[in-house]
Amino acid sequence: MKSHTEYLWFNTKRRHEYIRITDRVQAACSKCGIEEGMVLVSAMHITAGVFVNDNESGILTDIAHLLEGLAPTGPDYLHHRTGEKNGDAHLKSILVHHQVIVPVTKGRLDLGPWQEIFYAEFDGQREKRVIIKVLGE
Repeated sequence: MKSHTEYLWFNTKRRHEYIRITDRVQAACSKCGIEEGMVLVSAMHITAGVFVNDNESGILTDIAHLLEGLAPTGPDYLHHRTGEKNGDAHLKSILVHHQVIVPVTKGRLDLGPWQEIFYAEFDGQREKRVIIKVLGE
């Protein structure tokens, strides 16, 4: 079995941001040289996430509105008693989850016709990373 590990680093300009990373994940997969296997993509921070969805501005805006409705930015979080001001970011991360596993078939990410991989930043403007772990034969 072959394996390959790669890290992506982000320092977003905005506090909340969605970044399409499909091509970078495919590049890591290609470096490994597997034909059949899987790729784990995981945000290594508790205020960020990774998800699969359509790369269409309307749905990305809808996702942002949904998350803001469920975990609105504001002062009313018990977590803020620690001195942090990112309680909403922790909850948004749970809602989108911190990782995805994508199958690899014939050396390519085996995504559906509209599926793309996104890094979701909910407390940005500082350096964070994502791990890509490729496994297969």
